[in-house]
Amino acid sequence: MIPITRHPAPDTWPSLLKRPVDTNDTLEEQVLRIMETVQHEGDKALLDFALRFDKQTLSRLSVSAEEWDTAECISTSLKDATDIAIRNIRTFHTALIPRTVTVETMPGIHCTSKPVAIEKVGLYIPGGTAPLYSTLMMLGIPAQLAGCKEIVVCTPPGVNGKVAAPLLYIARQLGVTQIFKTGGAQAIAAMAYGTESIPQVHKIFGPGNQYVTTAKMLLQARGVAIDMPAGPSEVAVLADDSCIPDYVAADLLSQAEHGVDSQVILVSDSLSVLEQVQTSLTEQIKTLPRNQFAGASLSHSKAILVEDMNTGIALLNQYAPEHLIIACRDEDAIAGKIRNAGSVFLGNYAPESAGDYASGTNHTLPTNGYAKAYSGVSVSSFMKTISFQKITREGLGSIANAIISLAQAEGLEAHANAVSVRLRNP
Repeated sequence: MIPITRHPAPDTWPSLLKRPVDTNDTLEEQVLRIMETVQHEGDKALLDFALRFDKQTLSRLSVSAEEWDTAECISTSLKDATDIAIRNIRTFHTALIPRTVTVETMPGIHCTSKPVAIEKVGLYIPGGTAPLYSTLMMLGIPAQLAGCKEIVVCTPPGVNGKVAAPLLYIARQLGVTQIFKTGGAQAIAAMAYGTESIPQVHKIFGPGNQYVTTAKMLLQARGVAIDMPAGPSEVAVLADDSCIPDYVAADLLSQAEHGVDSQVILVSDSLSVLEQVQTSLTEQIKTLPRNQFAGASLSHSKAILVEDMNTGIALLNQYAPEHLIIACRDEDAIAGKIRNAGSVFLGNYAPESAGDYASGTNHTLPTNGYAKAYSGVSVSSFMKTISFQKITREGLGSIANAIISLAQAEGLEAHANAVSVRLRNP
C-alpha cells in the first residue's frame, strides 16, 4: 500500500521526503483575487463566496440566537469528552503563561520584560470534509489565558448554512461569542481587513487547506501577523521491532484520513516491521468511512527502511514532521536527539490523536518542514513582549562611556549627546 524505499542515500532524502503540493500554478493568483474582492466588497463578497464555494445561501454571517440554542443539544457523552479536553488543555497551557521578569543589569539599571496580550485575534476553524471542532479549544483556550480582549472566530457554514452544535457548545464553554460563517481564503481576508460584520484583528491563527495557507502567507508579506504556516497535516512514525504494528498502522491512517493532501511517513530499521504494518493497513483501511481520503493520502506517502536508528533520526530531523511518533524501546533517549518536530509522541500508548484532542498539548503545529524554525501554538503565541528600562542618574553614569563610544563609532552623535546632556545637566 505504501511503497518501501530501502536504505536511501542521504543525498536522495530531499526528493524522497518532498510533500505533496497543489500543482495549480494559479493558486496564488486565485487567492489574491478572493482577498481583493473581500477587501473592496466586504460582507457582500463573503455572502457571494458562501454561495459559490459552500453552496449555502446566507442572510447573515453571524450566528443567530436560534443557532446558539442548539449548543445544548449535543449528547452528554460529547459534552463530557469536551469538558475533559478543555480541562487538560487549560491545565497544560496555564503552566506556559509567560511572566514579567525584571533584572538589575548594573546598580541603578533595571530592565523589565513584560508579556502583554494581543488585543484582537482571529481564529480560523476549518470545516470542509472534516470540521475540526477541537481547533477552537486549541486556539481559544490559550487566547483566553493570554488575556486577549477580542476573539473573532470564522468557520465555513455547514449543513443548511448553520454552524455545528458541537462548535457552539465549545464556544459557550470558552465564552467566545463572535462566530462568523465564512471559510477559506475569504475568511482570512475578512479578519485581516475587516468587513461590516467581521472586526479587523491584529493576528490570525488556525490551520487550513492550501487556499487558507496561501492567504495567510500573502497577508504576512503585507504586514499582517499570523501564527505560522499550517497547511495539510502530516505524521511521521519511527518504529523498531518493539512497536505494535497494528498501532502504527492505526496512527498512519488517523492522519491519512484528513485528506488527499495529507502525508504519512513510516521509518524503521526493520523490514519485518514495515511489512507487518503494510498488512495491517490493508485490513484496517477497509473499515474506515473515509477510506477514499486515506487511500489517496497513502498513495503518495512513504515507508523507509534505514540501516539503524541514528540514520532514521537524522532523516526525520531533515523532514521536520508536524507530528512525530516514536514507537521504539528507547523512546526517551531517541526523543533527546529530535531537533525538528512540531509535537512528539513517545511509546506505544501515545497516539497522535491524543494530542489532537485531549492530552493537553496543542494540535495547531507547523507543517511542510516549518518545524525547523516554528513552534506550535501556545499562550505566548497570543502575546507580545514589551521591554522597559528604569535608570537612575548613577546607573546612567556607569554605562555612559560605553553608550557614547558605541554611538560615535556608528556616527550617531545625537545618540551620544542624549547621554552627555544628562550628565552635564543633572
